[in-house]
Amino acid sequence: MRYQISGKQIDIGEALQTHVRTELDAMLSKYAGRPTEANVVFSKSAHEFVCETVVHLSTGLNASATGKATEIYAALDASCEKMDKQLRRYKRRLKDHHKARPNPVELLEAGSYILAASEDEEDSATTPDSPVIVAELQTKIPSLSVGEAVMQMELAHAPVLVFRNEKTNGINVVYRRDDGNIGWVDPRTDG
Repeated sequence: MRYQISGKQIDIGEALQTHVRTELDAMLSKYAGRPTEANVVFSKSAHEFVCETVVHLSTGLNASATGKATEIYAALDASCEKMDKQLRRYKRRLKDHHKARPNPVELLEAGSYILAASEDEEDSATTPDSPVIVAELQTKIPSLSVGEAVMQMELAHAPVLVFRNEKTNGINVVYRRDDGNIGWVDPRTDG
């Protein structure tokens, strides 16, 4: 498994990096047989340390958790505890998908754009078709089943997930509705 351990304006020592690897390996060995990558970022917010952890699994799922504490090791432990709880909750579903998927999830390259919010409504009325692009990024769209997409969205605590439906090969969207339910957009291409 690849690790990317970094700090935002704080130094991360070798002892902490070793501790991160040990803790994540111990936790992930219980739930996910084939994690592929872990990104751990430490930062400081006022008097607390913050540990943001994202683990990419070969099943296509991304588990993320954030922990805060007054000590950096305690922040890591809090983050690991939250991730452990998430993976324990989804253990049965992860195992079922893992058995059915012998190969890692295919990823489709795509462009992602950040558009500037209009400051003045009059400006947006005069040029509605030409929004200002603030940033252009590369992203990956996973090829998943609808159930896996919903699970991925819930694990990432994301409000929306764009994915390629394995059954139809079309681009689909799942999202959390205001009423708490999950919505699914599946454009029809026949006809």
